[in-house]
Amino acid sequence: MKSITIHGIDAALDKKNTEKSKEYGLSQNRTVKAILQNSLLPDQKTSKREMFADLFGKWTENEKKAFDTSIED
Repeated sequence: MKSITIHGIDAALDKKNTEKSKEYGLSQNRTVKAILQNSLLPDQKTSKREMFADLFGKWTENEKKAFDTSIED
């Protein structure tokens, strides 16, 4: 995946991005990516699930058993 750097962000835009990040509960980077995708590719709006895709995973059976064991009373 390609990375870009944006130079010359003024204080007002930085503040707005920080506010939106907190509102969305996302990092500033993810917020910028979501805003860009929603504005430039409106047909392919990012779903909340896609925004958090890297946080989702699937446990193996052994991981699930270990977790269940650790929380047993």
